[in-house]
Amino acid sequence: MAFTRITLRQVETFIAVAEANSFTAAASRLGLTTQAVSQLIAELETILGFRLFDRTTRKVALSGSGRDFLGSAETLLRHARAAESAADDVRHRASGVVRIGAPLVLASVVLPHAVREYALQRPKVVIRIRDVPVDALVGTVAAGDVDLAIGPDRVTEDDVLAQPLFDSPWVLWCASSHALARRRGPIRWADLRDVPLVAAGRDHERNVAQMQLSAPEGVRVTPVDVVDNISTALGIASQGLAATLAPSYVGVLAELFGLQMRRVVEPETVRKVCLYQPASRMASPATEGFAEYLSDWLVRWHLRREKRVPVRSARR
Repeated sequence: MAFTRITLRQVETFIAVAEANSFTAAASRLGLTTQAVSQLIAELETILGFRLFDRTTRKVALSGSGRDFLGSAETLLRHARAAESAADDVRHRASGVVRIGAPLVLASVVLPHAVREYALQRPKVVIRIRDVPVDALVGTVAAGDVDLAIGPDRVTEDDVLAQPLFDSPWVLWCASSHALARRRGPIRWADLRDVPLVAAGRDHERNVAQMQLSAPEGVRVTPVDVVDNISTALGIASQGLAATLAPSYVGVLAELFGLQMRRVVEPETVRKVCLYQPASRMASPATEGFAEYLSDWLVRWHLRREKRVPVRSARR
């Protein structure tokens, strides 16, 4: 017996007739003619190989086989309707799983806020946050390990698209007791020549090195140490053991350590925070929806943070 020949319309019609005990009443409920209902039932009986109803001139009643089959038919229709509802949710970006990668600060402090607010609008969409080092952001998107990634600007190939969201200058983070925290004027690279600095991760180390290239040879600085995580660098800085250089957006974490932010100029280096997406793989509707929401949310988040930057840390 080819059960794949059974249609949902046939099953729906069978259940309607069983509930109404009438072909005419079932036809009215389904918006069909009585003849069409009779034909659908006859087709289903042919496929199943047994009669579903005992018919007389005055009534229609389930046969013994029909009663045995009714429960399975109702289960089938219920699952089909659930699948239809799920498909509708997916189509309208209301459900699905989205994996997003980000470096430590964005993954631990910023993204959870965005996810919480998005859940109020799309409670069926599950967002999975993945900790990804800055160096690996583009690679994880290209490999399909995550659907999206956010973080500082990185070089991309043709398989990954980078959407710039906002600028984040590299700044100095130091304890409030640090001599540079009390300084009124702008900080220049020459001021950092004899200041102990700790860099966080190879990406930060490289950016410090790049910034040095624009500085006169006599005032170039070298970190005294390189640690793996920005939280470690901020912790060291909070105890006055060293200062650290990092993009200004890490302030959401640096402030918890009681650190002060100071701009470093001549030159001032700015990093762009980007949203990374695969260029060739088609994103799911849930991913598309969250990407649109997140790009707008992050821009607004950055603008709110810029407005509350302390006067002493503002551009000069």
